[in-house]
Amino acid sequence: MRIDILTLFPGMFAGPFKESIIGRAGSKGIVRIEIHDLRNFTRDRHRKADDRPYGGGPGMVMKPEPVFEAVEHVIGRTTSLLRDPQVKVILMSPQGKTFTQKKAEELIGKEHLVFICGHYEGIDERVGERLATDEISIGDYVLTGGELAAMVVVDAVVRLLPGVLGAKESAAEDSFSEELLDCPHYTRPEVYREMKVPEVLLSGNHEEIKKWRRQEALWKTFLKRPDLIEKAELTEKDRGNLRKFKEKQKNG
Repeated sequence: MRIDILTLFPGMFAGPFKESIIGRAGSKGIVRIEIHDLRNFTRDRHRKADDRPYGGGPGMVMKPEPVFEAVEHVIGRTTSLLRDPQVKVILMSPQGKTFTQKKAEELIGKEHLVFICGHYEGIDERVGERLATDEISIGDYVLTGGELAAMVVVDAVVRLLPGVLGAKESAAEDSFSEELLDCPHYTRPEVYREMKVPEVLLSGNHEEIKKWRRQEALWKTFLKRPDLIEKAELTEKDRGNLRKFKEKQKNG
């Protein structure tokens, strides 16, 4: 997969993308990430990428020209010819659809992702209208710019690419992969400050461990994120366990 990120602050990406899973994915050649300074696509000697908003008001607005020309540069064609279904031009925006695990899974099916990071009061509206194929938000709060949001989305996508995680089951068992939170995890020591690891995890009975993990994931989701239960694909066994959970909670 190829990922290009367009930003006014390229230095923000130096550390996160060289470390941990993303760094290893890059060194293996699984993903190629390029960071582009939008000021390199300006036409004036001051490298001006923003200007005052028409109609007045506070702050500055990012200009459309550098963004359009940067996207055309990285996709190798004019934006009027952007019809390739394998290319996604993603505008990180508080007005976008909230990012989810399902969206991450959708994006790993693409060959080329281009991220546009807004800043200041925002980006000229024509970028969202005519250039972006997707607008994504990572939550209902305000960040200084789209850089941190882009890092979040890239991390969530890259870790799903084949060959990135050590165990192929790891991504499938993550929280939200089945609209449920992940089950509890334990490691050594077996007893710490009088807190013991659940006996079933020490039993060696893999079938019972699998059942326990599913039940605990369901219980944790019911307690912490009940809104996810309605979206999850539940078995009859799950529904029976849910009824027990509700009865247990009702009786204290």
